[in-house]
Amino acid sequence: MRILLVEDDQGLGAAVRDQIMGEGHATDWVQTLADAGHAMRTVPYDLVLLDLMLPDGRGLDFLRARRGAGEVTPVIILTARDQITDRIAGLNAGADDYLVKPFDLAELSARIGAVARRYSGNPNPQIDLGPYSIDLAAKSIFGPQGDVTLTQREWVILECLLQRPGQLVPKSALEERLYAFDAEVESNTIEVYISRLRKKLGAGIIETQRGLGYRLGLAA
Repeated sequence: MRILLVEDDQGLGAAVRDQIMGEGHATDWVQTLADAGHAMRTVPYDLVLLDLMLPDGRGLDFLRARRGAGEVTPVIILTARDQITDRIAGLNAGADDYLVKPFDLAELSARIGAVARRYSGNPNPQIDLGPYSIDLAAKSIFGPQGDVTLTQREWVILECLLQRPGQLVPKSALEERLYAFDAEVESNTIEVYISRLRKKLGAGIIETQRGLGYRLGLAA
């Protein structure tokens, strides 16, 4: 996923960024609401991790404004405010989940996965794709020949396709997922990873529509 992290605490921000990038998510980290607004106008994000108290305003007001403008990107609130009234206010403002600081990074990862699955229309982390059994939570694949190991970037591409079953995914959308990992994505980068996935999972795993994009080729 492409995730926007809005957090002004240097230590926590770095820890969260490293955690979610280590799990294969492209991540942009900003420390003000102004930068968050600019980022969301520029890049299509799959998820926002939002602190409530930022140097230039309240995250809750930012969230209400985004929802009021029709923004539907899922949001998980990260905050030290643990009163029930605060949680209710966050959820009523349009948050999809609420995590109180300090929190365990593994729990954050689990909540990110759960929210992503809900928005992709399949809350079940277990997916059958042709002869393969895929566990999105554990990032594991089991097939006729046993376990299949993917690199971080291969997972990024596969998960993007799995989030849009039956849909054509433009090459540009796949490139967006990789920008946080590489300073520059070369013109043939996506083709390289698609080729690697086909070698590991079978030639029919991904269909190509030349000039348009890619879609999963095996029924999920």
